[in-house]
Amino acid sequence: MTTVRAIDRLSAAEAAEVLALAAAAEQADGVYPLSEDVVLRVRGGGDPAAHTHFLACAGEHLAGYAFLERAGSGELFVHPARRRHGHGTALLTAVGAGPLRFWAHGDEPGARAFAEKNGFERERVLWQMRRSLTEPLPGIPLPPGVTLRDFRPGHDEQAWLGVNARAFAHHPEQGRWTLDDLVTREKEPWFDPAGFLLAVDGDDTLLGFHWTKVHPASGADPAIGEIYVLGVDPSGHRRGLGAALSVAGLSHLAAQGLTVSNLYVDESNPAAVALYRRLGFAVYKTDINYSRP
Repeated sequence: MTTVRAIDRLSAAEAAEVLALAAAAEQADGVYPLSEDVVLRVRGGGDPAAHTHFLACAGEHLAGYAFLERAGSGELFVHPARRRHGHGTALLTAVGAGPLRFWAHGDEPGARAFAEKNGFERERVLWQMRRSLTEPLPGIPLPPGVTLRDFRPGHDEQAWLGVNARAFAHHPEQGRWTLDDLVTREKEPWFDPAGFLLAVDGDDTLLGFHWTKVHPASGADPAIGEIYVLGVDPSGHRRGLGAALSVAGLSHLAAQGLTVSNLYVDESNPAAVALYRRLGFAVYKTDINYSRP
């Protein structure tokens, strides 16, 4: 029998149990079942009033987990050894009826079948793309009058939030970032201001940015340098700034000795996809966002 508890904030022990469950799913499926944002929420970040954690237990053992934002977007997974026993259905029932959107990391047949069975349809496709950093990068200069500098914590937050909101005005996740979202990531051990490149004009007005992230080596996988967030302010668009920022960030990662870079981009964003393909990126993995009207 499955019992499901809904809580706003996880205890340290509960958070550790959820992350252990996620690690077991990754080992079985080859893909981690939670996004970075949800991991931060599991560990206690964000406003607990803005989301809910659902814990599905079989007896005393955690069998599955779901996360739901108040806006109706979330993630759900079940321990590999406990699938096909109704735990996923119990989690979905506890989450509730009405419009929902769930991310499935990896375009897996099991997730597809579960989604279709419960009335969900494919809404968005998110590609992870990769390229080697040992291959030469094209030389793309910055537009005239534009220079690069590092992000300054405690100084650049509001300017960055403004440009980020305008650059991703139609993006359902990135465009809604708050100061708390930004500061939470500044406290992460991977955060490096030197890898957070800001493009500014002569008056130090922010025109665009390339925020990089380094994922440490894990097992047989090498360390990976990510194009974490790349944006250009559309109110002062300068032709070629996005491409120049891309190359500047990749050059920064290559200079650290990294050999592989990755990024995430919506399949439905042809301009970004075309840019990254020109820079030598190819699709590596696929995440699917399923929606239920």
